Amino acid sequence: MPRREIIIRETHRGLWYEDGKFVRLLEPGRYELPAEPWLGRGKQVDVRMIDMRERELTIKGQEILTADKVSLRVSILVQFRVADPKAALHEVENYEERLYSDVQLAARRSLASMSLDEILTNRNELSEQILADVKETAAGYGVTIRRADVKDLIFPGNLQEIMNQVLAAQRQSEAKLVQARTQAEVERIQSEADAQIRRNSAAAETEVERQRRAMEREAARQTAEVEAEVLAQRRQAAELLEQHPALLKLLELESLRDLAQSSNARIYVGLDRPDGASIRVQD
Repeated sequence: MPRREIIIRETHRGLWYEDGKFVRLLEPGRYELPAEPWLGRGKQVDVRMIDMRERELTIKGQEILTADKVSLRVSILVQFRVADPKAALHEVENYEERLYSDVQLAARRSLASMSLDEILTNRNELSEQILADVKETAAGYGVTIRRADVKDLIFPGNLQEIMNQVLAAQRQSEAKLVQARTQAEVERIQSEADAQIRRNSAAAETEVERQRRAMEREAARQTAEVEAEVLAQRRQAAELLEQHPALLKLLELESLRDLAQSSNARIYVGLDRPDGASIRVQD
């Protein structure tokens, strides 16, 4: 009798059974199967194929009560792949149906332990709880779960309207808060700018006052030096006149000469001095 052959693609694995007993796992490739047994002679061989690719499973519209007794309809998207083909076929009757039930029950347990507010504010936590609850169980029948995300949350009609009003109020409150923060930030920046301007003005005024005082001190110092120099010159002149009286006479003559050049000058000669002479000059 002719022999049979099968081809296992890269995306699949095969399980080889002889007379209903698992013998080996077949990797991708071409395999020959023995001819069909005749009149009960020879072994009965068959091969079961398992798809190893990642797949998606959607658990739709599950109506569940939350911890605060709010009824929700939830849809969950599960991404999974078969990791152990033998366990997937041997441990459960149908691994996809079993996965569907396990995720459904995990979602009920998680939602029942959370309030509506917790679910709305942290959907990621709900997804993480469902994944953690079902991941180990699924591994027991050869399935690896990549993700288990809450896809949709559907509320009753009146609750949906209330939630929309709450969300609108929250958005309005957040907008007002942002506006208030922006205004406060503008005022803070303006206040800091005004304070910096005042500090700069005060520093400039202080510097101007410092320079003015320094200039006054320098002017006073120079004036004192000039006065001291003039006083020293006068003292020196007085000493010279005391040592040489004739110089005084000479100075008087020079003064008379200068006065003589002025038409408005008047000279009065009297006898007020002890030596009988007196000279008074008027200009």
